[in-house]
Amino acid sequence: MSNAMTLPPPASLAPAGAGALALASKSMLPGTLGNLDAYIQAVNRIPLLSQADETRLATEYREQNNLDAARQLVLSHLRLVVSIARNYLGYGLPHADLIQEGNIGLMKAVKRFDPRQNVRLVSYAIHWIKAEIHEYILRNWRMVKVATTKAQRKLFFNLRSHKQGMQPFTPDEIAGLAKELNVKREEVTEMETRLAGGDIALEGQFEDGEESFAPIAYLADSRTEPTAVLASRQRDLLQTEGLADALESLDARSRRIIEARWLQVQDDGSGGATLHELADEFGVSAERIRQIEASAMKKMRGALQQYA
Repeated sequence: MSNAMTLPPPASLAPAGAGALALASKSMLPGTLGNLDAYIQAVNRIPLLSQADETRLATEYREQNNLDAARQLVLSHLRLVVSIARNYLGYGLPHADLIQEGNIGLMKAVKRFDPRQNVRLVSYAIHWIKAEIHEYILRNWRMVKVATTKAQRKLFFNLRSHKQGMQPFTPDEIAGLAKELNVKREEVTEMETRLAGGDIALEGQFEDGEESFAPIAYLADSRTEPTAVLASRQRDLLQTEGLADALESLDARSRRIIEARWLQVQDDGSGGATLHELADEFGVSAERIRQIEASAMKKMRGALQQYA
């Protein structure tokens, strides 16, 4: 997202199948986020609604799908989004983007708000606004997500608010936080470690014409790793000289059976010859071919020991 981006069209306020909405038009907004200071001044000039007006507008939108009523509800609460978003500037993300995400939460709140519950929209919308901002922070704060479950998200934001300076938590502080947040001490320690870590580019960064060291410089090439190279050479030797010597140790019949059974491919692309085919060739039973094959394989294993 960029700071020059306009507020997102609140299409979620519309019923399914609705096309272009008056609520989604640029004229409904006090400006764009391109000039953040001007935007904030503009939303602060929008008058607040009384409880009676708020209830009336919410009822019109809920019962009559009056989009102009929804527009007024959204506009009158934009300053609330700005105020909430300001509390999350410590994450290093653009203020305009935080406001924009919060506005999406506000629009969702307006869509789901029920005036019959006798609750002001501000109390209801706060949770939706924070939820959207939280999701945006977790998606964009790091390349690698630091919190993936609901419990981890809660722990993430609570630890950030309790963190004082750059110093790690003491054992007593970890124990106190674990008790206060109703989590295990190990979970507090793990999340603190995640927060303390940073993203590092795998590739090197070029500075002053020289490439700085990066993690990729320390990754081993499996093709040239010493033990892998030795194992590959041993395997090649076994498959060439070792196999040739092992076959040379057999008599002609045994060698013919081993080659036909294991080293040859039939014309139709299938595997080696069957026991019955070799039995017909040598004029013996299939069981006898099996016995000769087993004896030859045992002799070959003995010949291959020197290459192991």
